[in-house]
Amino acid sequence: MTSSFPGPSTGGLSVVIPCFNEVENIEPSYREITNELADYSLELFYVDDGSVDGTLDKIRALAHSDPRVRYVSFSRNFGFEAAFSAGYRYASRPWILHIDADQQFPAAEAGKLIAAAEAGNDAVFGVRTNRQDPLLRRWGTAAFHFLGRRVLRIEIPPGATAFRLVRAELARKIVDLRLGTPYFLATVPRLTSRYTCVQVAHRARERGKSKVGFGFLASHAIELFVGFTRRLTTAASVTALIAGVIGLLVAGTAAFGLLGAGVEAAVLTGLLGVLLLVSSLTVRYLVVVGAGQARPRQFYIREANVDVDAEDRLFTPADPAGPRLIDVQLGKGVSA
Repeated sequence: MTSSFPGPSTGGLSVVIPCFNEVENIEPSYREITNELADYSLELFYVDDGSVDGTLDKIRALAHSDPRVRYVSFSRNFGFEAAFSAGYRYASRPWILHIDADQQFPAAEAGKLIAAAEAGNDAVFGVRTNRQDPLLRRWGTAAFHFLGRRVLRIEIPPGATAFRLVRAELARKIVDLRLGTPYFLATVPRLTSRYTCVQVAHRARERGKSKVGFGFLASHAIELFVGFTRRLTTAASVTALIAGVIGLLVAGTAAFGLLGAGVEAAVLTGLLGVLLLVSSLTVRYLVVVGAGQARPRQFYIREANVDVDAEDRLFTPADPAGPRLIDVQLGKGVSA
């Protein structure tokens, strides 16, 4: 498989590094990335997701000393999808390499992704071969992929992680879709068939605390399951219909005195539980996917050393009280 577009080796890489309270990892991740990928034309694009621990100060210092470092900083914590979306939108190189700041994916493993991209793929996802995470997270991920791929038949690259290399044009098209449920892994197969997965090494986090908990994983899974397939809502509708028919039959039978009061109450209570479950899934679907009311943007930028769109800024140049964006390259301030 060949491609007429330049590969990462000739076109260059934007390394997007989302950060939320990763002050201990900023400098080590920078050193590792620049050392391991020294042979490539690089842009290092840090996205500060509203950190409050000095992460932004570390990023500013790197940008001051290395003109390859670009960054945007959010006005508050907007979450994982918002962070990488901003990085993908404003990265300047034709290929985007996503590496989290926690360094659990060694930067040296990027060579495997690059080789697969050079073979003509638009997106390459890393798959952990020796995952160094707590058992509960490993089980949760396994259950998530089983339900998503096997039960609900959502096309998700098997075992894919956030450690990925993506053609920048493709990444920006996905970000600009502004989906109600922005799930990158499930959106790539909807736009291109040229994607693949490669096995990569994984290591335990050495510094800082993980920001990924059970609540994050559960919310992420529910949004995928209701946003990228109709199987769950279809099953809910059919279940509600069957429960309704059974309820009418039970009510009719009870009206003729053919059921005991205890049996009737048990059956109706069970049906009520089913209907409540169906209703909760339906409401979740309507809120997440079907909502048509205006809502805030996915993120707002308070500070950056790159040009950003006016609609992505928290404050406009006309607001004299707004903060100033620091243009590190030029050494001067520009209005936010």
